[in-house]
Amino acid sequence: MCDVLEISIRTYYKYKNFEDLDYYDYLIIKEIFDDSKGTYGYRRITEGLKIKYGVIFNHKKVKRIMNKYNIRPEYIRRQKPKLVYKRIEQNVKSNLIKRKFNTDKENAIWCTDITYLIYNGKKSYLSTIIDLYDRKVIAYKISKFNNNHLVIDTLNDAISKRKDVHGLIIHSDQGFQYTSFEYKAICESNGITISMSRKGTPIDDSPMESWHAILKKETLYNNNITSLQEYIFLVEEWILFYNTTRLKSSKRE
Repeated sequence: MCDVLEISIRTYYKYKNFEDLDYYDYLIIKEIFDDSKGTYGYRRITEGLKIKYGVIFNHKKVKRIMNKYNIRPEYIRRQKPKLVYKRIEQNVKSNLIKRKFNTDKENAIWCTDITYLIYNGKKSYLSTIIDLYDRKVIAYKISKFNNNHLVIDTLNDAISKRKDVHGLIIHSDQGFQYTSFEYKAICESNGITISMSRKGTPIDDSPMESWHAILKKETLYNNNITSLQEYIFLVEEWILFYNTTRLKSSKRE
């Protein structure tokens, strides 16, 4: 197992006995799933683990971990009734930054949130991570679906860009995406501490609330757009402008 994951035995047992016992098993299961272009169910993944890595898992264990981390082909999601997502209460974290939204170094505090992009009855979702040091966007993703994958993809992209993230705090609301086991496991495995706003207190997440307001004012409300696709294009163009050119106020908006 350690050879497969390219980690030392000491590291494996350090994390296997701490917090999420399924994390490293999840990593190789997710790799087989991604290699299949998101098409394999638990039985084929069980076989894939054996063929690719020589790792023998009970198919019930693979199924349990896939369910835990919400890994399933899209066609299966569509066959089932619409999911009602709920936050996992045991994964709700305390507010660690307590409205102290300024920091004097990069990769100390990140803020993240999701907002709607709506035009003419059509909807997409924007997930964003911002560094409170300079208020720049580290990573963002736009999707038709408001689900765990949207947030996880944004988080993984941010980590891959910054790399040295051990010790930082990532702050969000208590949305179901941020209380998922996968989000929690990825943060903990990279040395990231999770902070969350209090329920029903958007002022605890005011940097993201303010950023969303500016984004929509300068894209949706500043242009005569004709479609959701045009709106999304303007958002992506504006984020590049915001990161590279747009003047920031002394209040760090």
